[in-house]
Amino acid sequence: MARKKKISMQDIADKLNISKNAVSLALMNKKGISEATRYKVLQAAKELGYGQFAAEEAGNNILVLVPERIMSYQDNDHFQFFHDMIWGLEKSIRSRGYNAIVVPIDEEMEAGLKLPRLVSEFSYRGIILFGIVDKSYACLVWEMEVPLVMLDSYYRDLPCPTVTSANIEGAYEATSVLIGAGHREIGFIGPTNLTTSHEERWFGYWKAMQDHGLPVDNGYCLTGSQGYDETRREIAEWLDGLDQLPSGFFCGNDRIAYILAGLLRERGISVPEQISIVGYDDLQYPAMPELQVTTVHVEKEKMCQAAAELLLSVSGRNREMMRVFVPSTLVIRESVKEVVQKVHF
Repeated sequence: MARKKKISMQDIADKLNISKNAVSLALMNKKGISEATRYKVLQAAKELGYGQFAAEEAGNNILVLVPERIMSYQDNDHFQFFHDMIWGLEKSIRSRGYNAIVVPIDEEMEAGLKLPRLVSEFSYRGIILFGIVDKSYACLVWEMEVPLVMLDSYYRDLPCPTVTSANIEGAYEATSVLIGAGHREIGFIGPTNLTTSHEERWFGYWKAMQDHGLPVDNGYCLTGSQGYDETRREIAEWLDGLDQLPSGFFCGNDRIAYILAGLLRERGISVPEQISIVGYDDLQYPAMPELQVTTVHVEKEKMCQAAAELLLSVSGRNREMMRVFVPSTLVIRESVKEVVQKVHF
């Protein structure tokens, strides 16, 4: 039987098409390369089994399955959020004595219900499914005889251990900021049909309005979407169809909040002087540095820690609907002003 080849830094360099020196800098955690390159090197070292990253037993590795699209968003806010979460998972798993192997799921694999080859060729302790994937693909992973935890998204009729932000409570607080500032007509924008996060944030908004005795005007709410790439167009067309606007909006995430603010600006409406806006996620938008959005800070590090702990606490294919909701933190900034008169087009 042929002896297994010993993996070298050159093998990693060849796999990534970079220099051996760059690999060395990454593995020794030295300056001189980008964080993105360092991340790729570490992942390749784990996949190939280089040095300290070589793992012969299943208990040493945890697979993190991630839809490839969320790792390549052009929007900076998307990239930063998911970048932070992936690195947070890697850190949390490593601190518990395990290796995190991040495995992308491309569109072809998701549509064809094909598992990454590492799922069948690699030894691992369990799987964390991070981000939004098609329900049928989530079911495919769930049917495997391995511990599984879903992070940041889930399906209610799929009894799988899950970790998410406490979206309902966070949205309730966010909407209450607008109500506390005197706003009585408050709109909501968020694709509730695409993810449970937006669905829960919609409910938190609705609950806050109900508890304060305020009606929800469905004409001021945009709750459906054809896809994340359609957000700007859909909001623009929706705004053009309105005769008047509420004095405030709660948006399902900061990306939506900044898109809305930009579209309002194009129509000669200023934020927060004429329209107040509250978002969710606590992300910055480089294209509008002057706008400091009141938002809800998602405790990403705590979510990653909770996901790692939950995965290591279960064994086999767990069919219990365990939910861990990590509390978020309200961040008051400058996008909310006292109530103003309605804006007429």
